[in-house]
Amino acid sequence: MITCLKGKLIQKLPTSIVIDVGGIGYYLHISMNTFENLPPLDKEVFIYSEMIVREDSITLYGFYAESERQLFRLLISVSGIGPKSGIGILSGISLNDFKSAILTANTSLLQKLPGIGKKTAERLIVELKDKFAKISMHEEDSSIPKNDSVEEATLALESLGYNKSMATKAVNSALKQIEKENYSSEDLIKLALKFTLK
Repeated sequence: MITCLKGKLIQKLPTSIVIDVGGIGYYLHISMNTFENLPPLDKEVFIYSEMIVREDSITLYGFYAESERQLFRLLISVSGIGPKSGIGILSGISLNDFKSAILTANTSLLQKLPGIGKKTAERLIVELKDKFAKISMHEEDSSIPKNDSVEEATLALESLGYNKSMATKAVNSALKQIEKENYSSEDLIKLALKFTLK
């Protein structure tokens, strides 16, 4: 199972990317949400992934945030929603808006999503409402500027065992406190670690 990839972004389109990991190119299907959060070409990128194995194919789907991957897994657990439909839904609505639509049974909003009719919208609400009530999923904090030092610091905290949300919040807090203009990822990591201990 390929659960995440870290490497150079060598191709990006609104629906797919290719990441060079140690000389091997991995092709992943992505949502517009992930596309909008990608770094420039030839920069390092970290992507969460989901591998779907069928009798005649092995397909990778990529996600910028763990929360998006969680929603994708929930979507494809619903009868009648396949991986392509799941990616289409993720491209058409934010996680928070989708969760709100499910919890408030807003079928009219769900029907605006690609490939979702009234019956499918109702099925989504029935099958996901209880699951959403039991788990916590939030959009990643988009207030953090996307640059190499920030990404490296966040990934470093994750490698130390902190989850994505905690790492993001710690780095965000560190950014607000850091005094240098030209800070490095090491500067951010040292300061962010102090906030994880609070």
